[in-house]
Parts: sequence; structure tokens; C-alpha cells
Amino acid sequence: MTQCKTSKEIGGMGHSLKRKEDARFIQGKGHYVDDIKLPGMLYMDIVRSPYAYAKIKSINIEEAMKVPGVITVVTGKDLEKYKLHWMPTLMSDTQMVLPTDTVMYQAQEVCAVIATSKYAARDGREAVKVEYEPMKPVMDPFKSLDPAAPVLRTDKPGKKDNHIWHWQAGDKEKTAQVFANADVVIKQQMHIPRIHVVSIETCGCVADYDKVNHHLTMYMTTQAPHAIRTVIALVAGHVGLSEERIRVVSPDIGGGFGGKVPVYPGYVIAIAVSFLVGKPVKWIEDRSENLQADSFARDYHITAELAGTKEGKILATRFKVLADHGYTDAAANPSKFPLGLFSICTGSYDYNAAFVEADAVYTNKPPGGVAYRCSFRVTEAVQAIERLTDMFAKKIGKDPAELRMQNFIKKEDFPWHSPTGWIYDSGNYQAGLQKAMDVVGYAALRKEQAEKQARGELMGIGISTFTEIVGAGPSKDFDILGIKMFDSAEIRVHPTGKAIARFGTKSQGQGHETTYAQIIAEELGIPAENIQVEEGDTDTAPYGLGTYASRSTPTAGAAAAVASRKLRDKARKIAAYLLEVSENDLEWETGKFFVKGAPEKSKTIQEIVFAAYTNHPQGMEAGFEATHYYDPPNLTFPSGAYICVVDIDKETGAIHIRRFVAIDDCGNIINPMIVQGQVHGGLTQAVAPAMYEELIYDGEGNILNGTLMDYLVPTAVESPKWETGHTCTPSPHHPIGAKGVGESPTVGGPPAIANAIIDALSPFGITHIDIPITPYKVWKALKEHGAYDK
Repeated sequence: MTQCKTSKEIGGMGHSLKRKEDARFIQGKGHYVDDIKLPGMLYMDIVRSPYAYAKIKSINIEEAMKVPGVITVVTGKDLEKYKLHWMPTLMSDTQMVLPTDTVMYQAQEVCAVIATSKYAARDGREAVKVEYEPMKPVMDPFKSLDPAAPVLRTDKPGKKDNHIWHWQAGDKEKTAQVFANADVVIKQQMHIPRIHVVSIETCGCVADYDKVNHHLTMYMTTQAPHAIRTVIALVAGHVGLSEERIRVVSPDIGGGFGGKVPVYPGYVIAIAVSFLVGKPVKWIEDRSENLQADSFARDYHITAELAGTKEGKILATRFKVLADHGYTDAAANPSKFPLGLFSICTGSYDYNAAFVEADAVYTNKPPGGVAYRCSFRVTEAVQAIERLTDMFAKKIGKDPAELRMQNFIKKEDFPWHSPTGWIYDSGNYQAGLQKAMDVVGYAALRKEQAEKQARGELMGIGISTFTEIVGAGPSKDFDILGIKMFDSAEIRVHPTGKAIARFGTKSQGQGHETTYAQIIAEELGIPAENIQVEEGDTDTAPYGLGTYASRSTPTAGAAAAVASRKLRDKARKIAAYLLEVSENDLEWETGKFFVKGAPEKSKTIQEIVFAAYTNHPQGMEAGFEATHYYDPPNLTFPSGAYICVVDIDKETGAIHIRRFVAIDDCGNIINPMIVQGQVHGGLTQAVAPAMYEELIYDGEGNILNGTLMDYLVPTAVESPKWETGHTCTPSPHHPIGAKGVGESPTVGGPPAIANAIIDALSPFGITHIDIPITPYKVWKALKEHGAYDK
């Protein structure tokens, strides 16, 4: 009998295999865009506008051209000659590459300096003189809708206002009727401010146009190489750069979090310059440029309402959203849902009346709408519903955990049809919250809190229970620029039983090289160490829509499983041929087929693969490879229950997170260690918008915290010890029952922290503070509510 290794021994699913990619990273051998050096390469730096809204009167490049090493300066007028001064966004809007007459936001690209070194390019940038005629910018999204406001997008024929789109979901009349008859109505204005992804690596590219072969190779920091290639083809098609002549390569990426999905003007400028001068052009933005000009998320003004009974039953919710998308709608949202997935705002609760409507507007802020480690607006949705839920509990005098338990969708009621149109696949919300309460010692904490409150101390316990929505997405609902949001896997097994697998996604730290290998190992029995995973090269990878919105495992992971099963079906035929039995007489266990009742008669996957190249049945195609494009039948719906405990210094407003327990349900887990790492990182990013991060602009459009000196991000010092755990309800429609987890912590974390802080302040009648909740905001609220009067 041929001996095979167990699932654990080959690094299959459910086991904490060390990440395969880590060896190169911890030894400093990662390969990033800025590591790329090509013969004759030039360097680009960008002159940016100091004004949020201004006419360009003149651009004087005379002194810049005198700087040693400067080759040329490219303006919008130069690009206009080739029709390269405008480009599409992934949201089907348009965006200036370089302006010809008007700048629309502070730090907008005005012209580009090209030089033989990055230092010469920077010196040249400083020598360019631009004369502006400043105009009064529109910075308030509400004032942007005023009929008297200037129309910002005059480039759009017939555009008479600053409104971008209106969108709604749910039953408006039914919801209004429920509200009219409800015992209790909670209403709260919320602002979820604009924040930045602040990835370790800024954006950049190397554009290499080969004039002889009329071919462009674009090395760039992108999470979606194929989608970007399509956009480049749309921009440059009229100069003959059609898609088959464009190669996009995304090497290692130092963090993305959604900020490296869009097409930024710097990319297109570099392409245009390389096309014009016939040499490779490198552009790497610095940290201030990154903070001031790209990667913006959120900036949502929400009117949130909840209707319920005096006994604590939630009956309906209603949300009205105004989204400030800045100068252009630059998001990578699925085009059928311009508000993204905010309509998951009914949360984990069982009620059947909801209505959500949203409007987006243009302002003189940089392009907005990027997703920040959240599945297209889910963080905003969960913040709204979870704050309302806590306010409802406080209003009727009910414990917030008890109220949630009362209103949860029951396990036996899945699949659940939400009032805004989603079909939740599976879940057990009661079990998740109960586990979190048991781990944190909820009853004892409430007792401790009461004792501290009696002594005048401020302690708060915050709960957030959430339903995520990931895996974009089903082709019936989701597309980007008309391209359906499937994803792909191609597996090729060599005669010796070693494999290479290529995917249309792109990792930025999620551990794809390990996770995908484990899925294939589980399905085929080939050890994970013998499976090479590749992504990020459009010349070799099958077409895919990229990595964001926790879609890698739900889509590409599923594609890997299905492609592996196609190969296993072929392996069964070959094994039957080699063992001279019927296919129906064979059984499979990890890494081999054996004859029923005669386990000593078997063939390992390695023997079968070798036969696929040397001794396969007549009439069968040789080789052992498969490709699958996975179009999910539904999204997946991870969930979680988070509990945060805070202590607040009454005199200073300083907030200390004493404990944070996170219980996640992401379905079947592929690698527990990677999942835990994703949760830890996500929770740290949850602390950021909850307590620190906010991009602030003054009335003239100046960004007031455009450097890391004053844009605050949490470090290891500010991060508490995370306590994590899991429940598991596999997705019934996913090939391996997985759901996704990477963005769940940034969805559930902020409201847990906010609820804990407000819970601590509630004895003073404080019911809400917008995030980020800073010590100053806490102190100010306490002062306004009389905490220091005695």
C-alpha cells in the first residue's frame, strides 16, 4: 500500500502553515516598484497646486529647464495634443490627468518634470513657476448642492449642478409607515470623516514604452493589474496602444487597503512621457504627496434613524447619506451600486422594513470614494446601525447585549432575505456574541462598571455585532467598467508532481502564496511547499478583477478549489486506467486514489500526474492543467461579535482600551495563523478611525494635517492586546465553505470602541460623539454636560 501524508503534513486547509512569502520579506529581499532599475531610465516629479480651486494663468518652465539633468517639463497642453489629458476612473467617471486651465483641489497635478535623476527632477519641480488666479472653493458637500454654488465639473456637457448620483434601496413607504406607528424612534446625525489608507509603501510606477515593438510594460503598485490594463487601453487606445500591447506587472506591494485600486494621474503621465521620449520613466510619490493627493475614503454625512418597541424589538431603520466624493468619483465601486454595499446597514437583526437613500456630490477636495479596508462602505453601514442599536438600548433601559440577542436573525432562518435586498448565506450570531461575553467576563465587567460609576470613575463596555458582505461578486450584480467581477485560477502541474498556480488577484500582505497553495494542497494532495503561486503579471496570470473588499478567498480561492477538482476528475480517469478498474470503483483520500475494498491498490497524485504526460488513456488530452473563472452565485456574509472595555481619565479625556475581544465567523478557515494576523492588523486599523484618523481641510481647501507629523496613526504603543476567537458557519454555496475575514475587524472595530466610550460617558447624558473620538472631544463633551461644574 502506498503511504500518503495527511492534510496537516502536506500543508492543507485548517492548519497554521508558516507563510511561504515571509522568507524573502524578513530578509529584505522583497521586490517593489522602487527596486526596478531599467537602462536609460528617467525620473519624474510632479508640480502640484497650492490652491483648491484656481485658474492657471501661466506655467513658466524656463528656470526648470536650466537645472542640470532636467530633460523636459510636460503640461496639460502637451498631453492634450495626444488626447491624454483626461482618463476614466473605475467608477465610470472621468478625471484630469493634467489640467489645461483650472485646478480643482489642493495638491492636484499641474505639470511633470522629467530628469535623469530623482534629485534633478525634484530640483526642477521647485524651479517651475505657475501663476494662478485663486477662486473660492466649494468644501462643504451640503453647500455644494446649493443652486448658487459654482458648477465644478464644467467639462461635463450639460452639467448644471454638483450632484453626481442618487441611489436608494428598500421600501420607502412601508418604512415610513412603521416609523409613524413606532413606540420609540431614535434619530442621530453622524459624520464619518475622510481618512487615508497610509500604507507603508506609497504609490508609484515605471512606464517602459518600447517604440520598436510598440509595446508598453507598466510596473506599478496596483491591486488590480488586469482592470488597470483595461483602463490604460481605454486611455491610450487612440495612439495605438491596444490591450494586447500592454503588460502590467505588479510586484510586491507594501500595503494597499483599497488605496492602490484606482488609476492615479501619475501613472498616466509616466506612460505619456515614456511614449513621447521613448525611455522608461519612474515615478514614486513621497509621503506628503500620498497623504494630500490620493487614497481617500469615507467622508459620509448620515442621518440615521431606528424605530422600535418599548420592549426592545427593532422594527425598521432609515438612512439618508450625503457622500462627499471630492473633485471626481474615483472609487472602484461596483457600478450597479454607486453607494457600494452600504445597504448592508440592517446589520445582523431580524426586521423587514428599511430604506436607505444616498446622494454623492462634487467638491474641491481630492478625488474620493476609495474603500479603506472595507467592502465598499460596509464600515460606514455598521458604524451607523451599531451606534443606533446602542442608543436604542440606552433609551429603553435595556442591556445592549440582551437587546442584540433579542433582535438577532436566528440560525435556523438562514438564508435570510434582508429588507434592502441581500440574501445572507449563513450565520449564528447568538453563538458569536455569547462566546465574546464569556471570554470577556461580561457580567463581572458590568458589576465592576457599576461600582466604578458609584465612585465617579469612567468605565465603558462597548459591543459591536456585525454582518460583513464580501466576495464581489456575482455577475448579475457586480461589474467594474462593464467587466463582470469574477476571478480566476490557472493550475499547471509538471510531470514530477510539482505545480505552478496563477491568479487574477494581487496580494498586498494577505498571504496569498500560502493560502492558495493550501487550498490546492487540500484538493489535490500535492504538498503546499511544492506549489508555486504567482500573481500580478497580466502576461501570465488569467484575467481577474484583483484584490480588495475581502474578495480573494471568496472568489479566487473558490476558483482554485474548482480548478483543482477539475484536475482531480482527470486524475480519477487516469488512476482507473492505470489500476484497470472502473472510475466508480475508486475512492479518494489525501493525495491518492485507491480501489474500494483493496486499499493496497492505489496511485498517488504524483504517479497519476507523471502518467498524464507519459501513459494516459488513448484519446485523452495529455498534460495536467486546468483553468477556472469563478462567478459566485452569491456574496458571502462573514460576521462577528466584538467587545471593547475602556477606562477614561475624567480630567483629561484620555482613553485607555483595557480589553478588546474579537470573535469572528469567517466560515471554514484555511490558515488559522494567517487569519489571526489579519484580525490583529485589522483591529489596529480599526483603532485608527475610531480614535485618531481624520483628514481636515479649512474653508479655503487647505489640508491641515497632510504629513505624518500631524496625521495620527496608531503604533504598537497605542494598540492594546487583542483577544481573538472564532465561531464557524460555513458558506453553503462556496466550494470550500470560506467567507473572508481581512476586512471584518475594520468593520466591527470602530463601533465597538465608540460604543464603549459613549457607554463610559453616558452617566452625564452624552449619547453620541462622531469618530474619531479624541481626548479633546471627550473633555469638551464632559464640560458641555456639566461634569466639571462641581
